[in-house]
Amino acid sequence: MSRPLRLAISGATGRMGSALMSLLDGDPRFELVHAVVSPGSPHDGRPVFAGSSQPLCYAHDWSKAGSIDVVIDFSGPSALAAALDYCLAHGTPLVSGTTGIDAGLEARLDRAGQGIAVMRAANFSLGVAVLTRLLRQAAAALPDWDLEILEAHHGRKQDAPSGTALALGQAAAAARDTTLEATAVYSREGRTGERVQGSIGFAVLRGGDVVGEHTAMLLGHGERLELGHRATDRSIFARGALQAACWLSGRAPGHWHLDDVIAAPP
Repeated sequence: MSRPLRLAISGATGRMGSALMSLLDGDPRFELVHAVVSPGSPHDGRPVFAGSSQPLCYAHDWSKAGSIDVVIDFSGPSALAAALDYCLAHGTPLVSGTTGIDAGLEARLDRAGQGIAVMRAANFSLGVAVLTRLLRQAAAALPDWDLEILEAHHGRKQDAPSGTALALGQAAAAARDTTLEATAVYSREGRTGERVQGSIGFAVLRGGDVVGEHTAMLLGHGERLELGHRATDRSIFARGALQAACWLSGRAPGHWHLDDVIAAPP
């Protein structure tokens, strides 16, 4: 790499944005050139003290953005839409972990792959990406084994099962030529009867300060295979997003996946 990649972060003072900013000072691959916050943010217009060797202030839009090699977005639907506008206008690759968007923005993102490189993921952990690949292979190799997915998170988490657990279930179902909608069992109580062959069960634990734990259990006769991942530090998601951004820069237009990143040779 002849020079650092010129990086913009959308949602720069959010939880993930802050984690990204904290990693940039020690990462020679990147030079932060634009940091976007929400309109009305107390950070708007204030100096940025991480990731940039040149004077830089937080901005609430893209009007003063210069040349950018890649954008990382962890914001909200409206901020993602603005970041997408910039990327489409300038042919800039987009890495996004923003969720909860409506059908209209989903459609725009789908079309965006015709003109720019796009990578979206609900979880940017490289370890989870490897876990997903292993589960896909195991589910296909052991199609008759029962499959259960267990996940644990802190007590403040609002949704269940986690998005990562659902993504694991979707990957396993696809590997068995079915869908999660057709196979998922999300709760068991009372006299449930025998387990339905081919179903994918989910179990959820909530409590304490658990960052995130996911275990896929494939259960056969006389043996059991467990594939698991434990997150102990939220910075893993920021590290994965930075790795994805570095990999995505210069790629051809299209929709790329974290699995493409871990498949690439070192």
